[in-house]
Amino acid sequence: MSSILLILQFALAVVLTITVLLQKSSSIGLGAYSGSNESVFGAKGPAGFLTKLTFTLALAFVINTLVLGYIYNKENKGSIVDSINTQNIPAPKIPTSTQTPKAPVAPAAPLEKK
Repeated sequence: MSSILLILQFALAVVLTITVLLQKSSSIGLGAYSGSNESVFGAKGPAGFLTKLTFTLALAFVINTLVLGYIYNKENKGSIVDSINTQNIPAPKIPTSTQTPKAPVAPAAPLEKK
C-alpha cells in the first residue's frame, strides 16, 4: 500500500509542477507587492481551469503526504535500539579492591627565607 502511495506522490509532484508552470503569470514580479492594483488571484478570482486543477492537485498532494507519514510512522514504530542483542555483551569488570583510595596530597607551600 505504501509503495503505491509513494509512486502516486511522485506523480502528483510532477503533474503539480507542470500545472503551476503552465499558468500565466498575473503579476509583474515583485511589483505586485509594492502597491500594484492586482489582487492575489486577479480581479475575477480563481476561476480558470488551471487554477482549479492546481488547487485540486495540491490538496491531493498534501493529503497523500499526510497519509504516507501516518503509514510510515505506524509501520516503523520500533526503534533500531530495540533490535540490539544485549545477551552477548560482556559486563565491565569492577575492581574488587578492599583498600580505600588515598586522596592526593596537596603540595606544601614553599618556605620563606629571610
